[in-house]
Amino acid sequence: MASTADIKNGVVLSIDGQLWNVIEFQHVKPGKGGAFVRTKLKNVVSGKVVDRTYNAGAKIDIENVDRRDFTYLYNDGDSFVFMDVADYDQLQVPAAVVGDAKNFMLENQQVQIALNNDNPLYVELPASVVLEITYTEPGLQGDRSSAGTKPATVETGYEIQVPLFLETGTRVKVDTRTGDYLGRVN
Repeated sequence: MASTADIKNGVVLSIDGQLWNVIEFQHVKPGKGGAFVRTKLKNVVSGKVVDRTYNAGAKIDIENVDRRDFTYLYNDGDSFVFMDVADYDQLQVPAAVVGDAKNFMLENQQVQIALNNDNPLYVELPASVVLEITYTEPGLQGDRSSAGTKPATVETGYEIQVPLFLETGTRVKVDTRTGDYLGRVN
């Protein structure tokens, strides 16, 4: 068992059987009364963010979460297969754990997977990826300078909004957190 003195950003706590990542913390020593630690925690699985306060010196349960580099190999129906870049072991990750990351993953792409007791918790992608547009409606003459957007399907099958002047075959940079178009890539 650890105490509140061990709380740092990025530490994963086990609370009521769920894993919570410490986003930020603040040690507070008021004028009168005991010191306490104010934390902002994010659920590792659901992404829910909560505030929680602990008395200084309270016992907490810190979990060991190992973030390792993997290469995405292929989709095997209801699971995704990754290869550990360190020892070349293959890991099957259920589609529920991969979540929205599947919309931005191409074969042979580098990702980070957080593991707790060899169980995958979540897949972490780079902040942006480069994808090719496989289908979009052609832009109309005169639409080149307007700020309008149109739907475009990228090579993973995910649909994003792009400016009207982009055409099929164009490579674009996409934000993996929001799915937003960031720019054209040559």
